Amino acid sequence: MKPEQNLSRRQFIGIAGGIAGAAAFASIPFDAPAQENKPKINSKDFTIDNRELDVLIIGGGMAGLFAAVKAHDAGAKTLIVSKGRIGSSGLTPFAKGIFSYDKDNAIMSIDEFVAQVTESAIQTNNPVFTRQLAEHSYDRVQELKAWGFFDSPLYHHSFMKPLNERNIPVEERIMITHLLKQDGRVVGASGFSLDELKIVHYHAKTVVLCTGSGGFKPSGFPVCDLTHDGTIMAYKIGAKVTGKEWNDGHPGSAKNSGSCYDNWHGQIEEKPSVTAAEIHHDLGVDMNYQAYTQGAPVMMMPPQHAGKSEQNQAAKLDSFPAGPFVPDVFKRSGPPPRPQEEGFIRTLISGKGHSGPPGMGGNQVGGSSAGMAIHKSEGLVPINEQGLSTIPGLYAAGDALGSYMSGGIYTQIGSSLSGSAVQGAIAGEAAAKDSLNIKGKLTVSEAYLALVNQQILEPLTRKRGYSPAWVTQVLQGVMIPNFVLYIKKERMMQAALAYVEELNEHHVPMLMADDLHALRLAHETENMIVTAEMKLKASIMRTESRCSHYRLDYPDVDYENWQAWINISKDTNGNMRLEKQHFDSWPNFS
Repeated sequence: MKPEQNLSRRQFIGIAGGIAGAAAFASIPFDAPAQENKPKINSKDFTIDNRELDVLIIGGGMAGLFAAVKAHDAGAKTLIVSKGRIGSSGLTPFAKGIFSYDKDNAIMSIDEFVAQVTESAIQTNNPVFTRQLAEHSYDRVQELKAWGFFDSPLYHHSFMKPLNERNIPVEERIMITHLLKQDGRVVGASGFSLDELKIVHYHAKTVVLCTGSGGFKPSGFPVCDLTHDGTIMAYKIGAKVTGKEWNDGHPGSAKNSGSCYDNWHGQIEEKPSVTAAEIHHDLGVDMNYQAYTQGAPVMMMPPQHAGKSEQNQAAKLDSFPAGPFVPDVFKRSGPPPRPQEEGFIRTLISGKGHSGPPGMGGNQVGGSSAGMAIHKSEGLVPINEQGLSTIPGLYAAGDALGSYMSGGIYTQIGSSLSGSAVQGAIAGEAAAKDSLNIKGKLTVSEAYLALVNQQILEPLTRKRGYSPAWVTQVLQGVMIPNFVLYIKKERMMQAALAYVEELNEHHVPMLMADDLHALRLAHETENMIVTAEMKLKASIMRTESRCSHYRLDYPDVDYENWQAWINISKDTNGNMRLEKQHFDSWPNFS
């Protein structure tokens, strides 16, 4: 790792504007004055509720569903709480393909599947979780079939079926802001209602984070209500997190970007479908590199249709752009094929079949999902196969768990949704067993809860400050440009980091809110800012290019120094600490 350049904010602003010169800043006065806060609600009117249970599930997506079902079935008193509506928020409703490894009909063995994922991921995957996906996906898909998951493009009804059958309590539209920690272990979580003046403290023996990933609320991809809440809450109480240097490369359409949209058929109401074992090397930064070197937008040409010769396809590989490293066997020209009723069209390249996820079309390069990493590559560091984090009692699953199931690149269509189901089920059962081994009640001091109440409501009680919408706008202008987030070089990342550190040090303590919606935005904005700092520092530290992380100043894979993941935690002084965890050292740290 190069020594830091110690670029001060004054030096950065004086050299040329870097990020400040980006078009995104043209209409944003960076030194906008703090405004007087005029709350429409009174913080003194909030009521305080308390819940007691064994297992608290945070998140209402695929991972949260299975975690709740399996925790309940293991005998634990379980509750599921969600910032949105069960099955209808976050990335869950966008996902339409789910992977199922059917051992009786699979075209490859599980050993071959794991080996090919490892090859495509350039060894960044954790084979334990890759194997776990293949071994358990079929059973999870069968349960989903029984619940009616494949009968409708809307998931809420099928998700509620097993929850209602088991009388598992569900609390929606609750913004969880704090994980509670006492005597070295998690003892619950706290948050506030988005519909009434109420703070809720959940006293739980174990917690399963199923909060998904997040982004910087970009246009063009449905991640606007995902802001890394779970990851940052866990980081604040001492958990290790990982995977912040990787970048999801979903292209998107400027039209109907938050829905399943097909360029050839227009708007479609698509039911979820099952995908089989087929390894890819998708969602990297190749289109971003083309846009950087040749100018944007990069027009996505119509796909090759079934029946084209393999020779014609192979000839197209000669035009594959220089830049981000892709193993030869996984190179593919053109966009992912469009879905058909009978399944995905598959183009044959070097003997490998390739299919693309639905909903990906248009002429935008990656950036529509800005701030999100490759599915399952970022989140809490697991210390065992059950998704237990470095904090006792705190589990994670799905995109909230840094399992590296697919590594730093997307390798299996449908594995994101399937992986969330598999990991949620395993974590839920493990959390239930853990909680049942704890006898008696875990008490939390009144002074601790009073401090949490104060921190939750602080943006409302602030007399003057900055609106979270404005601060988010500045953050987006700093982080989303292609030449910062995707085509990376140290000079620009250090410049961006100067801005992000200023936002964290000066603007976060002055975020204000005048109603419940703005209160939610204030907490989300802080989470995104901490995430941005993590992404920049991890990207600066990894001095190589691999999978979805591309450094213009370090364009090659460095097998000698970077056979490792980067984990981030707080040191004893509260500062951000980065460390390497070598691929072959899991689950131990070295």
